[in-house]
Amino acid sequence: MSRDRMPRRALPPAVGRTLLLLAVLLLIGANTLGLSLVGVPVGAVASARTTLGTTAVAPADGSAARVGALFTGGVGPGRHFCSASVLQSPTRDLVVTAAHCVGTTDGLLFVPGYRDGAAPYGSWKVTRIFTTAGWSAARDPDEDFAVLRIAPNGGHRIEDVVGGNALGLDDTLTRTVRLYGYPSRSEAPLLCTNAVTAYSATQRRIECPGYPGGTSGGPWVSTRTGEVIGVIGGHQEGGDTPDVSYTAYFGAALAGLYRQAVTGTA
Repeated sequence: MSRDRMPRRALPPAVGRTLLLLAVLLLIGANTLGLSLVGVPVGAVASARTTLGTTAVAPADGSAARVGALFTGGVGPGRHFCSASVLQSPTRDLVVTAAHCVGTTDGLLFVPGYRDGAAPYGSWKVTRIFTTAGWSAARDPDEDFAVLRIAPNGGHRIEDVVGGNALGLDDTLTRTVRLYGYPSRSEAPLLCTNAVTAYSATQRRIECPGYPGGTSGGPWVSTRTGEVIGVIGGHQEGGDTPDVSYTAYFGAALAGLYRQAVTGTA
């Protein structure tokens, strides 16, 4: 008689109850130690979903809602050209992007959370653009950032609708960030998490594959603080390959620009 055809011997009821109790105790002990029954740390599967240096469509969550696309000539597929994100501010109406993305407010719209042709939080008119003197005079790549003033929509201010990221200034050049951006030929934002390196004393660099044209202005959000510490721009206006992106360092120049935007001074 072959082994797979041998009748299984039933366990006495008392033994079966004892083994069941032991299994329950093992399960409780494993969870207490942070292990599964196969020796895999609890939560390892969830952690694996955020593999450093990989790019995917950003989930439609509260963090992504603060990121949006810039449009001219109306909102719709194929009409967005750069990315931006909402800043925390006393005025609750500011957005940060790359300076090379914006030149005039004529027809300029910001659409937070844009996805698949839809504007779930509305489209918002840009009323003013703030850039530094270094950018305006010489397109200084170390000052490739801009703050935008957004008009109210339906009596609401944009930060009251989607929230905003605090501005992170004078942070270390090396951090781990979440990088967002809208490719001009895609209808949903990308997200990649990776460590940042220093390209120079005034520029940061990150390797995240598949960030082509349209992602300029996308925020670099620190995984440690939740602050935005950069936007895709700076060196080569963000990079001449879609797999490596840059940002100008957020320091004194952006601090001054932010104060101008808050107070509305030139």
